[in-house]
Amino acid sequence: MQFASKLPDTGTTIFTTMSALAAKTRAINLGQGFPDFPMDESLIEKVTQAMEEGFNQYAPMEGYLRLRETLAEKIEDLYQHAVRPDTEITVTPGGTYAIYTALTTLLQPGDEVIVFEPAYDSYIPGILMNGAVPVTIPLEYPSYRIDWDKVRAAVTDKTKLIMLNSPHNPTGAVLGHKDIEELRRLVHDSNIFIHSDEVYEHIILDGLPHLSILRYPDLWERSFVSFSLGKIFHCTGWKMGYSVAPEWLMKEFRKLHQYNAFSTHSPVQVAMASFLKEKTHYMSLPDFMQEKRDYFQQLMSETRFRPLQTHGSYFQIYSYKEISDEPDFEFAKQLVARHGVTAIPVSAFYQNGKDDKVLRFCFAKKKETLELAVEKLRKA
Repeated sequence: MQFASKLPDTGTTIFTTMSALAAKTRAINLGQGFPDFPMDESLIEKVTQAMEEGFNQYAPMEGYLRLRETLAEKIEDLYQHAVRPDTEITVTPGGTYAIYTALTTLLQPGDEVIVFEPAYDSYIPGILMNGAVPVTIPLEYPSYRIDWDKVRAAVTDKTKLIMLNSPHNPTGAVLGHKDIEELRRLVHDSNIFIHSDEVYEHIILDGLPHLSILRYPDLWERSFVSFSLGKIFHCTGWKMGYSVAPEWLMKEFRKLHQYNAFSTHSPVQVAMASFLKEKTHYMSLPDFMQEKRDYFQQLMSETRFRPLQTHGSYFQIYSYKEISDEPDFEFAKQLVARHGVTAIPVSAFYQNGKDDKVLRFCFAKKKETLELAVEKLRKA
């Protein structure tokens, strides 16, 4: 028996590969993006309480209403944008699910999608599985800023969608006011949609604002915006996210969602509805993560790795050019084998394997984890 693969050129993700290598060698895993410190105990208590109170059956397809209402309040408070919880928010099993469902809602075979690289690894497979065509544009190394002249040159009459990600994974770059103005001019009077991946919205550093697409009515009217609760509250294994879009787009999104996951883990939704009422749970995240980034930078200053700027997410890219001229994947494997620390080679985030001799490290770890990792990296 035979069938044609929908992703014939896709293998195991770099995250799975490097995490398996870390587990096999018992290396310190600064590669995959998840914290190793405990989550908030009060959130665990709220989930337990929800289960004990009987919230164990299917939640509504669009999500638990009180959670959607709380999310709408949060959006209006942060971004001065009124979102209707009944028709413009859908709770999903994770941010990646929200992204894929938005892509499937919008794309038809032959549509072109502008993707900035290095790019989160789910974007291009999601585009290809819908028969669309990724048009990749490299971010400017080493700042990882968008070259808007290249974007304008890439737009054709087949351009359906622009994929944005801020704060950016894997680089930690964030969109600035100039980027927003360039984007507004580019899509004005066009049929181009926007997908904005904002799963790290609360992990933005150095006092910078998060310029969510939700702030701009002219951009919002053509956008899907994806978020993650698992990322920001240190419970990635819960796979809890949500999508926000105008009613006419969300209506189509829900048509797909109802025949896929249908609904999302009920007791977690109930718990999140009340947990999010306490703004300090997310408003304290920038300072919390900045302290970790700054401490990691301080430790790494004693190594031969050199940091590139990061202003968001819980990742930082480091150059190893002073240590080796090996390809980044080979260097990353050797780093595990010889020094017991796992990082992610950034070439894995490019379709063409562009190799700037840099690695991505996750600093969302306990202090002692970072100290032990850097003690090993000093020997590299």
